[in-house]
Amino acid sequence: MPDKITPDGTGTRTGTTAAQKAGLGCLGCGGLVVALVLALVVVLAWNAGAGTDLPRVAPQDRADRAFGYSRQAYDVLGFTRALPPGTGGTDGRERNVYGAEYCPDGGLLGMEDKTVDGAYRLYHEWALDDVPAGQAVPGLRRLHRRLADGGWTVTSYTEGGTGKDWSLYVQRDHRAEWMTFTWDPEQGYFTGGAGVPCAYDPAWTHSDSDTYGADTYDPDTAAEAVTPPMLGPGGR
Repeated sequence: MPDKITPDGTGTRTGTTAAQKAGLGCLGCGGLVVALVLALVVVLAWNAGAGTDLPRVAPQDRADRAFGYSRQAYDVLGFTRALPPGTGGTDGRERNVYGAEYCPDGGLLGMEDKTVDGAYRLYHEWALDDVPAGQAVPGLRRLHRRLADGGWTVTSYTEGGTGKDWSLYVQRDHRAEWMTFTWDPEQGYFTGGAGVPCAYDPAWTHSDSDTYGADTYDPDTAAEAVTPPMLGPGGR
């Protein structure tokens, strides 16, 4: 507010100077800084614990979960061939196997390239030879609709053309669970897979790392401990 001019020509200051305004305005700055610091601490604490706050789950439980997703997709796709565990078919390209990989740990800032010792991320993968277009194309379109309606997020869906693959990728729970499907029309080769959330292997203990050093755990041991059943229609 500007100075007020009195009739005798003298001025009286009735407003607040910019410096005073700044001083009064910063009375609440301390509280704001504290709030920001607390928010940062919460974020860092969450990042630090999110990668390592995992349940201890037996590989068989995770395997059953992943296989269940593959079996449901197999039914929706309309495949009737019974696929035994292991590899086989032409050139051994048919597959019905489990695999596992390390679980990432981004560290305090979520930017570090580390893994969680003692943890595994298990997945199931399968593949079929000699899948014709008349089976693959309507099957993938049907599966795309079913998964989208069932709560999965479709991250990519491609209807290929001449010389181009058809593919479908879905995920949920911030990519903790995922499924992927690809069909190569030239070779008639169809592949599928399903991954489930990370977990600590109950067979692993912290003393293992204390004795042998960090990252001594191999997630392949989780995959080697389980064998998928026959993959076929209706869970056969």
